[in-house]
Amino acid sequence: MKKHFIPLLAAICVLTVVSSAFAHFMVLYTPEIALDEGRDLDVRVLFSHPAEAGHMMDMGGVQEFYVVKQRGDATAKKVDLKKYLKEITWSNPHASAPAFSALIPKKEIRSMGDYVFVMKPGYYFEKEEDLYMQQITKLILNVGGIPGNWADPVGLPCEIVPLIKPYGMWVGNVFKAQVLSDGKPVAGAEVEVEYMSHMPNLNTNSMPAKSSVEYPHDAFVTQTIFSDVNGYITFGVPKAGWWGFAALGVGPEKEYKGKELGQDAVIWVKAEDMK
Repeated sequence: MKKHFIPLLAAICVLTVVSSAFAHFMVLYTPEIALDEGRDLDVRVLFSHPAEAGHMMDMGGVQEFYVVKQRGDATAKKVDLKKYLKEITWSNPHASAPAFSALIPKKEIRSMGDYVFVMKPGYYFEKEEDLYMQQITKLILNVGGIPGNWADPVGLPCEIVPLIKPYGMWVGNVFKAQVLSDGKPVAGAEVEVEYMSHMPNLNTNSMPAKSSVEYPHDAFVTQTIFSDVNGYITFGVPKAGWWGFAALGVGPEKEYKGKELGQDAVIWVKAEDMK
């Protein structure tokens, strides 16, 4: 077999492109997800590299934005939230892109229990890989400490279903979840994990340049785990703050506009220090 040798500099460039392509994270963020009582929620939706405050991407708009909330009779109610979205520009130190803000009124987050927020964006075209991406994202919030539907699938094309309360985690807990596609477990799913080491500033719609973490090597920026034969993933949480999990290409849709589509499932969870 004929061997091809790539100059060192070219190889480094290739690795950099691949690394950045695999580190995309849809961010659905509000400062607190364990609330004592209902209140207005200030929310941001952006497509970025939260562990590095890196490259920003245009998510292609929002197809769906809603919350599934637990009601007093233990049934779930889906409420459309798209009317609260406003287009903004989100700026990181070296990049900016269209994003969204939403001020969700207290009337939507009024009762005690769980609120499962879902954001289904449009399609982002990744030029370097000549494919489209869509990251369907969940964020689960609780009011009053009464658990509800946090461990129930929402019925998305693909999703990560937590098996530990995503709003009630201590540092040192093991995050466990199941990756689903069309409601069925996905074996061998590649799941990327990132820590939000550049905290979003809702006043300036930006992330700061300074990181709260010193990464000893690029391999630590984006962790990678795989689901087992039943679609389960486990991850020991080492630090307080926000952790994002993205199951790559697990969605049933594989093509968009004649090109390959990577349909990912994303969930964000938060851990606290025990004092």
